[in-house]
Formats: sequence, structure tokens, C-alpha cells
Amino acid sequence: MTSQPNSRQVVLAAIGMGSNLGDREAILLAAWHDLYLRAGINALRLSSPYLSAPLEMDSTNAFVNAVALVETTLEPLALLHILQDLEACHGRRRDPVKTGHQDRTLDLDLLFWDRLCLKSSELTLPHPHLHERLFVLAPLEELLPQWQHPLLRGKVSALFAQLRTQGTQYVERSSWSRDPGLYHSQRQ
Repeated sequence: MTSQPNSRQVVLAAIGMGSNLGDREAILLAAWHDLYLRAGINALRLSSPYLSAPLEMDSTNAFVNAVALVETTLEPLALLHILQDLEACHGRRRDPVKTGHQDRTLDLDLLFWDRLCLKSSELTLPHPHLHERLFVLAPLEELLPQWQHPLLRGKVSALFAQLRTQGTQYVERSSWSRDPGLYHSQRQ
């Protein structure tokens, strides 16, 4: 769709985070900390946690969601593979027999990598459902209301307002029980 990214440049990326199994908040904060520790990633900001009902899946387990903003020198696929590794480290198991969305301890989605538009067998950027999920738009709107979707040309604030007025999804802003700001600064 667009040209390949230039290696070694520092870009802004957003990561959608979600959990609906176990100590959901603790899992998200641990994943945030793990992002901070990874080479090539500078963890910048973490949104508030947002409570949401499961969407497009049959489950009674509510989600805690957030968005993490990072600066990275990693290529998009390298960042995706780190996110998948972190999911596995935090107990995410994908049942190859089941289809559709499943309950999970940790879900990390690369929402965008700068303004790159990419479509491959492994990764689509921006995330193809970003604009359809209130649990993604609410925390993203908290952090970057003026970010403009490169394909839809709409700002996050407008996409969020439009989806919220439909009233078909539930999301509620909460607060962290402990301070995630511990990891906001650059590594020493």
C-alpha cells in the first residue's frame, strides 16, 4: 500500500492491550513493564484502563483494555513478533481448533506504526478494526485525540464520538490501582 519503512528511524506506535482472564489489571501492567524493558522500544504513555463487555465472542468474562504509546526503532513485523512473544509469556494460549475470538490472559494488537499503511498475510496497518471498537478508540482518544487514521482520514476523536453515539458497545473508564507511570521515563 505504501513504501516500506526505513530501518533505524524512531516512530510512534500504538498498542492495544486487553485481558479478560486472571488478574486482568496486573497482567496489563506487567505487559506494560515488559514493553519498557525490550530493546528498540521506548514506552511513553499508558492510557487509563477501560472496562468493556466481550465483543464478537461468546464469553461472560469482561475485559480490561488500555492503549500503550511507544517509540520504536523496530520494523513493524519485529514489533508484532515481540507482542506475540509477550502474550505467550503472560499465558496466552491459542486453541488451533477453535475459530473466532477466545478468552485470553493477554491480547496485544499493533494498532498503528507511524502513518504506515500495510497489508500482508501477517499484519495489516492500521489495525483493520481499530475504528469499529470502542474499547480501542476510548483509550486512544484519551492519549491522541488528534491522531488521524491514514485511510479513513478521520481523527480519533471523531471516530470515537461517531461510534459512541451508536450505543451498541459498552466501555467504562476506570483507574489503575497502582501507578503505571513508574515506567514512563527513558531507560538510564
